[in-house]
Amino acid sequence: MWEHYKKTFGSMQFAIAVASVGIYFGLGHRLAVTAVFFLMMQGGSVIGAAWAKRLRRKMQVQSW
Repeated sequence: MWEHYKKTFGSMQFAIAVASVGIYFGLGHRLAVTAVFFLMMQGGSVIGAAWAKRLRRKMQVQSW
């Protein structure tokens, strides 16, 4: 999981930062709302990396 997370870390952090800035300015400078979105996107990034590992492992088993 961490290998996939390390590969996508930079692009995901950039996307999360852009989305967070957009949310902050788009919703009227609400810091608490922006923080919740930011934390949820960070959690989703980690969960997505774990899911990608699981899918990759399943595909490797099926290819045998």
